[in-house]
Amino acid sequence: MSKRNPTWTIGLVQQRCGEDREHNLRASFAGVREAAAQGAELVLLQELHTGVYFCQTEDTARFDQAESIPGPTTQQLGELARELGVVIVGSLFERRAPGLYHNTAVVLERDGTLAGRYRKMHIPDDPGFYEKFYFTPGDLGFTPIDTSLGRLGVLVCWDQWYPEAARLMALAGAELLLYPTAIGWDPRDSADEQARQRDAWITVQRGHAIANGLPVVVANRVGREPDPSGQGPGLEFWGSSFVCGPQGELLASAAIEEASVLVTRIERARSEQVRRLWPYLRDRRIDAYADITRRYRD
Repeated sequence: MSKRNPTWTIGLVQQRCGEDREHNLRASFAGVREAAAQGAELVLLQELHTGVYFCQTEDTARFDQAESIPGPTTQQLGELARELGVVIVGSLFERRAPGLYHNTAVVLERDGTLAGRYRKMHIPDDPGFYEKFYFTPGDLGFTPIDTSLGRLGVLVCWDQWYPEAARLMALAGAELLLYPTAIGWDPRDSADEQARQRDAWITVQRGHAIANGLPVVVANRVGREPDPSGQGPGLEFWGSSFVCGPQGELLASAAIEEASVLVTRIERARSEQVRRLWPYLRDRRIDAYADITRRYRD
């Protein structure tokens, strides 16, 4: 482990998605290739990058889109990872068994093997985000995935609002926090409300970086996707994918409305340096936190 490079070169792919799975995958793979050509060693793809964000409505036909892991997409991602010599983090609709499905992130090692998976733990159920209809909450815990580049704390979208998830990944030795994401606003919201939502989303994740002394990498989708039922205005995904360092400092960020590929470097030693100056893990009062496991303190 001591012989690893002093920096990570991280890529992320922010893309538009439609109903054509093969078109979406071509865009994902093109983004990975572009990132690798710029020197990326690890590339993060956005949440459910093989298709539209289908959770705007509840439709049993959508379960036909789920696939096994390992399966066809992990095979394709693995072949690409092996060809380019990069670690790839993808995001799939996992069919575990008949009637049992997960929102699952997968990590493909540089030799093409499946290094691990993470099943989304926090599942929303809100207008336009009816994920509880489709996804069973994860049962693999907040467990980092070991790779040749380091220990990755992979979480998914709604997980990014929960400090407990980031903290538990950090306590298990994660060296990076990565969030494949699909988040956007209702086009009917005012410009001020849209700005508040986006700013809150960026701020809370920068907070996870600061509180844990870890870099954070976030890949969000972009573009407007219609409501399949025709009853609503659809969702407008706000892009804004970004990378920040262990003090929350923004290292790279993407536009709100454009598909893009970001590549940036992260100094490995920064986390150690920051944690020595701001030793939050040392000063935690673990003897006083028992109530954190309660729903609410009535």
